[in-house]
Amino acid sequence: MSAPTERGQQRSNNILLIGFRGCGKSSIGARLATRLDRSLFDTDTLVESRAGKTIREIFAEDGEPAFRTLEREAIESLQDDTDHVISVGGGAVLREDNRAQLRALGTCIWLSAPADELLRRTLADPRNAETRPPLTPLDAETEFRTLLAAREPLYAALADHVIDTSGHSLDEVVERIMTVLRIHETPDRP
Repeated sequence: MSAPTERGQQRSNNILLIGFRGCGKSSIGARLATRLDRSLFDTDTLVESRAGKTIREIFAEDGEPAFRTLEREAIESLQDDTDHVISVGGGAVLREDNRAQLRALGTCIWLSAPADELLRRTLADPRNAETRPPLTPLDAETEFRTLLAAREPLYAALADHVIDTSGHSLDEVVERIMTVLRIHETPDRP
């Protein structure tokens, strides 16, 4: 069932996962989508598919403004979709028009964790070095702390629910999401 937005329009029943790099949006999104038998859309994957290159390559060859435009287009492409799990790129909340569209797309779950934990997870994932660009000329720790501090108020304003992922397994986080959304699995069908 759709819930009304602040502007009175009906919200879609998608579940959106928002948060900073390393919070687990993609991994948790995949598990949640499987548990709920829903399709998963990842805005970063949509951007890479449309551009035919990784996010790192987009930043290096075309710059951040080009990436943000592709990101906005990816979010717009989901406007008519319902019953999905959507993993949203960490910086998508920077644009006010994206935040309005995300709010209308469904229920936003902010997957949070302290900067130290996010940095540790990101550095432990070898795919990040290949696909994710640094966003500032700062060292990794300073970049994480600076960007997270700037984005946290945006995540908080957009979030319908906040789930701290620190010290929890992917399955535990999925259970917590289902609990806060009051989603109950249907029994297996014969």
